[in-house]
Amino acid sequence: MSRRLVNITLDNLDDLPHRCRGCVFWELDPVSRDRAQESGDAGLEKEAWISSTLLEWGSCGKIVYVDDVPAGFVMYAPPLYVPRSVAFPTSPVSADAVLLMTAHILPEFTGGGLGRMLVQGVAKDLTRRAVKAIEAFGDLKGEESGCMVPADYLLSVGFKTVRPHHRYPRLRLELKSALSWREDVEVALERLLGSMTPEGALRPV
Repeated sequence: MSRRLVNITLDNLDDLPHRCRGCVFWELDPVSRDRAQESGDAGLEKEAWISSTLLEWGSCGKIVYVDDVPAGFVMYAPPLYVPRSVAFPTSPVSADAVLLMTAHILPEFTGGGLGRMLVQGVAKDLTRRAVKAIEAFGDLKGEESGCMVPADYLLSVGFKTVRPHHRYPRLRLELKSALSWREDVEVALERLLGSMTPEGALRPV
């Protein structure tokens, strides 16, 4: 089973789930969003947002493919590019952080570590760009059909609560700690494999 992570571009935007492809919950303010949905222009607004963000700031999302089938995605950007970010009771996002807007794994691909793979990809990308942290507004109800990331998911991949709230806590992931995951895993694997002989590794249990 092959797994690969690629940047979201206008060329692969249609690989997002249909519902997410036309969703502009984060990309527009509430009034503009309602107007776009009523006029049927939400998909075009999504393309325009991706295009301008790529040009002005750079990579703002990733898609994970399993055997060339799109299995999930994540989107992120500085809060300046995300009008919805000011609408939460736990706003604003810290000045040194980029906002993780939304992340989603298709139901048939859950439980395989793809969520952590997506966050790792974002962490690597942002570390190269000298960003110190990722923040997100978690949803304690964790509604599957929503545009929010469940708070439990964020906590499970290393985020810590920096501003509590009964519904929408703001969470933060220091990028230095995020990158240590892969290092820890690689070190553990090297120790395990180094202690095994080829014969032992292949011997039936």
